[in-house]
Formats: sequence, C-alpha cells, structure tokens
Amino acid sequence: MAATVTRTQTGVRIESSLLKVLKGLAEYTNLTLGDLIEGIVLHAFEGKAPFSTETCEVIAQLKSVYGCNLTAADSHKLAEND
Repeated sequence: MAATVTRTQTGVRIESSLLKVLKGLAEYTNLTLGDLIEGIVLHAFEGKAPFSTETCEVIAQLKSVYGCNLTAADSHKLAEND
C-alpha cells in the first residue's frame, strides 16, 4: 500500500543547467520534477544510488546537451553571478 503524504509547494533556487538536466530526466522517466527529487532524496537518505547504469548514461547525455559541468565536488562551493 502506498504511503499517504502531504506535499508543500516551495520556491527552491537551483543552478540553471542542473535544473534543465533534472527536468529532462523527469520527462525521460515519466515522473514529475517533484516526484523525481523526492526519489533522489529518499535514496540518498538511505545511502542508496538512485539511478541505474542506463539512467546514468541518460544523465550524462542530458548534462552534455545542457552544458552542466557540475560534479559532487562542486557541492556547497558554488558562487552566484551578480
């Protein structure tokens, strides 16, 4: 049985090319952006990889298309343009 949840609308700021990749991935996986992010976070909270090898290949393609060169090493080190 599926868990029943309450969702909250939020205005999250996120790097532009990363958002494009996430939106493309959501479309590829036939999920809403919110459902995709929830899945990623729930996997991360359990220390599990959220994506299959095939999906990682799609992510690499989307990153190339949208010019997203960010990696985990960039996390918490990004500076905004003025």
